Amino acid sequence: MTTPQQNPVPAEGQATSEQAATAIRKARGAMSRYRFMAILTGVMLLILCLELFFKYVVEVQPVIDYLGWVPYAHGWIYVVYLVTVFDLWSKMRWRFGRLATMVFAGVVPVMSFVLEKRVHADAEAKLRALEQRYAA
Repeated sequence: MTTPQQNPVPAEGQATSEQAATAIRKARGAMSRYRFMAILTGVMLLILCLELFFKYVVEVQPVIDYLGWVPYAHGWIYVVYLVTVFDLWSKMRWRFGRLATMVFAGVVPVMSFVLEKRVHADAEAKLRALEQRYAA
């Protein structure tokens, strides 16, 4: 005869529902971090493009001196962006092509804004479907 203490397997459906809720909560957190970093990376990339324009096209020295910190800031922000991209990608279990596209979006002006909308919509749809599946 087994007692509840000896049987480590919980009742069927209960552990699956709790695990799904935890996974969904973690994925939503990863998505929020990704969204913030995608927008911040996009803004910094646009400022970097502006800085490069004033450095190599118009050559306005006061603006160049004022915006000299932008390449360094964008570089470090991009590194944090890559961490959030990998975190969301691994939690959502997407294919490698999605990872490559998300990584590439951080270096093409405006692409991070466009892709962030798409990634958010896809992730929300997947998470809503999982919530409905495990709620029943």
